[in-house]
Amino acid sequence: MTRVTQVPMRDTKIAEATPTPVRTEPLPLEFPGVHYMGQEEIDAAVRVLSSRSLFRYYGIDLQNEADAFETEFAAFLGVKRALAVGSGTGALSVALSALGVGPGQQIIVPAYLWVSVAAAVVNQGAIPVLADIDETFTLDPASLEDRITPRTTGVILVHMSGAAGDAPAIRAIADRRGLFLLEDCAQACGGSIGGKALGTFGDIGIFSFQMNKNMTSGEGGCLVTEDENLYRRAFASHDLGYARTADGRLAFEDRESCLWGRGYRMDELRAAVLRVQLRKLPAITAAMRSSKYRIRASLANFPEVQLRRIIDPSGDTGCFLITTYATAEVARRVNESLKAEGIRTYPQGISNVLMTDWGLHLYYNNVSLVRKTSVSSNFPWDLAENRGLVPEYSKGTCPVADSLFERSILLPIPSSLSTRDEDDIIRAFEKVLTRELACV
Repeated sequence: MTRVTQVPMRDTKIAEATPTPVRTEPLPLEFPGVHYMGQEEIDAAVRVLSSRSLFRYYGIDLQNEADAFETEFAAFLGVKRALAVGSGTGALSVALSALGVGPGQQIIVPAYLWVSVAAAVVNQGAIPVLADIDETFTLDPASLEDRITPRTTGVILVHMSGAAGDAPAIRAIADRRGLFLLEDCAQACGGSIGGKALGTFGDIGIFSFQMNKNMTSGEGGCLVTEDENLYRRAFASHDLGYARTADGRLAFEDRESCLWGRGYRMDELRAAVLRVQLRKLPAITAAMRSSKYRIRASLANFPEVQLRRIIDPSGDTGCFLITTYATAEVARRVNESLKAEGIRTYPQGISNVLMTDWGLHLYYNNVSLVRKTSVSSNFPWDLAENRGLVPEYSKGTCPVADSLFERSILLPIPSSLSTRDEDDIIRAFEKVLTRELACV
């Protein structure tokens, strides 16, 4: 009862305590790759348009941009094969097709994910099974072990909000239990653990180049693998349903790679832009990482604030800062107070948000998943092959994730923060935390 009566009084105190906010102008928008776009991307796009050859396999004056991007991206990651596709979502679908995912199989996914991860599994006719997360905000290895059943064939490790999950530990479990490992690096392109690139720990790694990502062509995606057979199957799936020979002809005789094509090919225009963005990626992630860890260091003065556990800080791409508090109420008040101090973006973009407001990144906000609906009622859960596979998806399924979501704030770290911007964020945190934590 005491807490309930105090809340309105303390809400009033927020306004009274901030007659002059730390800043009045908006922070930069959080689109990392976009802030680094310039004449080089324009020249690349014009080069392709001038060639009048936008399709990757033939044209009037083909520039072979998609081929070049795949070669350069594979070399950047230190992996044998890369396959450029139209989106990160498309990359997930193509990867699962290459891995042979279908009805009767369970695929383990984390509670903190983007909607496309679960959607890709469902669209293959397989059953997604939720596993909890830990303080890394990624898949908890112990929860993964607990969720494995005789019907489990694979696991999707999602490197969320810029930082890595424990890929070595997850890889070891997958190997021991005979599961494939698919890494979703859509939000962590350029990240690494111990110098090894994210996306190269799994059987397949996928990436997204959508507008919000570390490098971008507006939309786009890529799949990488060391396995030549998986590459050929992925190629067939992303194209017309068949692998191709060295001279580009469809390989009808390759029976292992005769699949149904999805038409997810990347065009030359986006590939040309991505080649430029790839060269800038180290600078983009270095800028975000520098800003993030300067802000993180300032929070060491507040032991009440729990910081996200980072597997390898040197391989963190730095695009988000997550802070966790003792209660949901404290998190709410800190978040509102930071906004009152001017720590926000306008008129669009992601400001600091309570993670409970983070939409389709939270498993229980995915209505189609919770209700088990798809292209037809209860597909794929009502397929004969999936009988008896009825996992739960409603809130409460992953209690650690639920608690972390309720008590955490997500702050985007733009790639263009100035020293003054960083100073303002630090000052706002210090001002707000000194006041709000004293009231706890």
